[in-house]
Formats: sequence, C-alpha cells, structure tokens
Amino acid sequence: MPVAEQPGQGSTEVSTAEPLLAPADGVPPVLGTAAEIAEAAERLAEGTGPLAVDAERASGFRYSARAYLVQLRRAGAGTFLIDPIPVTDALGPLAEVINELEWVLHAADQDLPGLAELGLYPARLYDTELGGRLAGFERVGLAAMVERLLGRTLRKGHGAADWSTRPLPADWLNYAALDVELLLELREAVDADLRAQGKDRWAEQEFEHVRLAGPPAPKADRWRRTSGIHTLRKARQLAAVRELWTTRDNLARLRDIAPSRILPDSAIVAAAAADPRTIAQLRALPVFGGPRQRRYSREWLAALDTARGLPDSELPPLSQPFDGPPPVNRWERRDPVAAARLARTRAALNDLSVAHTVPVENLLAPDAVRRLCWDGLGDYARPRPLADLVAEIDTFLTTTGARPWQRELTVPPLAEALLPEQD
Repeated sequence: MPVAEQPGQGSTEVSTAEPLLAPADGVPPVLGTAAEIAEAAERLAEGTGPLAVDAERASGFRYSARAYLVQLRRAGAGTFLIDPIPVTDALGPLAEVINELEWVLHAADQDLPGLAELGLYPARLYDTELGGRLAGFERVGLAAMVERLLGRTLRKGHGAADWSTRPLPADWLNYAALDVELLLELREAVDADLRAQGKDRWAEQEFEHVRLAGPPAPKADRWRRTSGIHTLRKARQLAAVRELWTTRDNLARLRDIAPSRILPDSAIVAAAAADPRTIAQLRALPVFGGPRQRRYSREWLAALDTARGLPDSELPPLSQPFDGPPPVNRWERRDPVAAARLARTRAALNDLSVAHTVPVENLLAPDAVRRLCWDGLGDYARPRPLADLVAEIDTFLTTTGARPWQRELTVPPLAEALLPEQD
C-alpha cells in the first residue's frame, strides 16, 4: 500500500492512507468512580485476546511519571478511558482482570513504570515500537507504523500536553482513544512481518526483557546534566550548581512540578557564575526576579551559601567521574589498542546490522560493547583458542543482560574481531 515519503528516500509519492479522525464507536466517557471501574473490569473480562494499553503522563509539567489517563481496548469489550487519580485505591477489580492478559503497548518502557505505580502489570507484553525496530522499519512512531502497515493516518498533536489538566478537553480525549483504536491490528501486522523474517523469537525475548526490566536506576550526579554547565570552569561553581540543582529537585518533588518550571537550567548556571551574596543581588539576576522564583529566594541563597562554605576536599571534581570505560573520544590517547578493538567490534556489529536490518543499538547495548572492549575480558593479549574466547565473551555479555538471541548472533563475529593476535 502507498505510504508517506520516508526520510532520505527522496520519494515524491503522496500518501493515500485513509485518515482516522475519530474512534469508530465514538469517544468513550472518562471513568473515574469505583463503580465505573468495576463495571469496566467486568466488560474487559468478557472480551477476547490481548489488551491494547496506553497511558498519558504530564512530562514537562509534573515531576512524577504517574499516569493521568489510562486507555484500554480489547476485542469484544471496546475502548475505556480511565482517570486513575480519583480511583487509585479502587483499581483492584481492574488489575485482577487485566494483569492476567497480554498487553500491547507502543514504546512500553515509557508507560510501564507509571502503570506499575497503579498496581497494573502485564502477564505478557507485546511492544509494537520495539517490534518495528527489530523488523527494520526506518520510522517506528505509532502514526508512521499505522500508516505503513494498516494504511491509516492518525490524528496527532496532544502527546506533549499537560494531562494533569481537569477536565480533559474533548479533542484530547479523542486523541487518547485513537492511540489504542488500531493497536491490536498493528500488533498482528508487526507480528506477521517479524515471523516472515524469522525474528519472532528475538521479539519474544526483547518483550520479556522490557516487561521485567522495571524503572531505570537513577543516574549518578544528575546535576551534571544541567544545560550550560560546560561554561563553568571552577570547582566551587560546580558545587553551586549541585546545591541549586538539589534544592530545585527537592522543591519540584514536593510540589510535583517539573523542575524546569520552578527554575530553568540557565538561571542555575547564571547564579553559579555570578555568586550573589544577598537576596537583592540574587533577584537582580535574570529569572530570579520573577514572581515564581522570588518566593524561594531564601532557599536559593542558602544553597549558594552552602557551596561557598564547603571545604576544598568536598568540592566536586571538574570532570565527571565515570564508572567503567572513559568517554570514547579519550580512548585513542589513553589506550590505542583498546580503541582499535572497539573499532573492529563496531565494524563487525555494523555488518550484522545491515545483514539483518536491525539497528546496531538493538543488537547489543552500546554500553556493553564499550565495557567489553575496554577491560571486559581482562588480559586481551593472553593467547587462547577461539572457542575459549567465544565462551568468555558469551559469559561477559550474559552479565550485562544481553538476551540469548543477541549473544547467538553477535558473539562469533565479536570473537573474530577480538582475537589477541590482531592487537
């Protein structure tokens, strides 16, 4: 079927996909009482097959990743829009039904943590976005895949909205219902493509990995990701950024407001550079004189005072300490032999990516590849048979969480790339 132009293909073909402007059965009402949830659970129990699931958050507006709207659809039952905020403690009947089902989500890792906070967990998972990646699709957004595989175009436009808004506007609800309208059909189309390519076993392992992964562990020294921090050259300035960032994060968590809405990164960097000593000096800086920031003037100044009072021994290092290999751009200088190993393994993985039409990052996690090439096998110069090297690489990749299909596919060429005599 004709599809919209793919990036980089140079096609001038105009899409003839049929627009999907509203759900076939209309936009269902939003359910927000215990009685409505219980009735929805009964109807879903009477349905058949997997369950299409989506959730809307308020990223960029709220601190938490909680779900502010949950969309469900099952054959024979229809679509349900659930407001979990007023019924968080009344979702038991729903969980009892849907937690036993296979869920179909698009980009499941984004929604599963927020759904888990509500006590909702899938017994099995099918991720259509991840399936599209494994199938080799260049564009894996929901709208792009629906158009490619089902010949329909979805009305988009509210994904980045503040879904904590109440009441939710009618056009937002229409958008939300459409997100699950074709998800079950999309699952079947993706699955057929994967089976035709012999990748269905790969997909099963990837989906189970996502289902069991849980939320990502918090990254160390998150304050170092402050935009513009690279302009600061002194350790005490970095300490000021750290204290202001931590103060902002605590306020954001308490108020459930996105940190950037309390104080933008640019203001943190400006204050760290200017080092104001009084509230008047602080409020003279850009942003700090605004009404939202003025109310926390004492907190901001206290954070700066803390940074000024730290002994030198407690100041943060100018460069970020790293757990594991250094940044790749430093490898050539620090260990040119390791840099050569990395280049060979990347070349081998790129060849696999092309041969199997799977993105390199889905063949193996980039961090696992870097760790393997830096010091993952200890003494790389030690002679050993190829079979022993294969076993060592397989063991190492297992510890990083690589799935069986990934190891079966990548270990042999990686062993060839890492043979000691090549160094």
